[in-house]
Amino acid sequence: MDTTPITLLERVRQTSDKEAWERFIHLYAPMLFRWAQQAGAKDEEAGDLVQDVFLILLQSLPTFQYNPSGRFRNYLRTIAINKFRERKRRDVKWGPVLLDANSEPAVSDPMQAFWETEYRNDLTRRALELLKTDFNSTTWKACWEFVAKGRPALEVARELGITENAVYLAKCRVLRRLREELGGLLD
Repeated sequence: MDTTPITLLERVRQTSDKEAWERFIHLYAPMLFRWAQQAGAKDEEAGDLVQDVFLILLQSLPTFQYNPSGRFRNYLRTIAINKFRERKRRDVKWGPVLLDANSEPAVSDPMQAFWETEYRNDLTRRALELLKTDFNSTTWKACWEFVAKGRPALEVARELGITENAVYLAKCRVLRRLREELGGLLD
């Protein structure tokens, strides 16, 4: 894996970066699929919608200018909503179509809440799955047991035969890589 501090979003702008696109698809496809299902799409329709969204992203991301004050998820949501509405040719209760990727939705609705929750949780969970292979098993397990399972650092350290400080360092290393991997995608 490329360990330079470049965000995944910047990497997928280069359409030739196959690894970045694989990671990007691994992160976003399941979430988009579930989102479409939650909005009423059948499995086949949801799969088609995901493909449509990625085709648009493949075409638009090379010229996409990320604005740190904006949100990539709004851009992604806009594409997904428009493609879903285009496919259904009817109004879907997903709230207003966003015209500006940097704007916030005008109306809070159940689909917006679902989107926000799914976006954050799913993206983080999938990024962690991808990052697991970047760390030795002790570092990963120390972080996972301490952060995800909420176990005391001293208990984890004793179980793994490392120092308590090593548990804290493992947490810092893994979470730093997670922030690098998702830089700009969760803001």
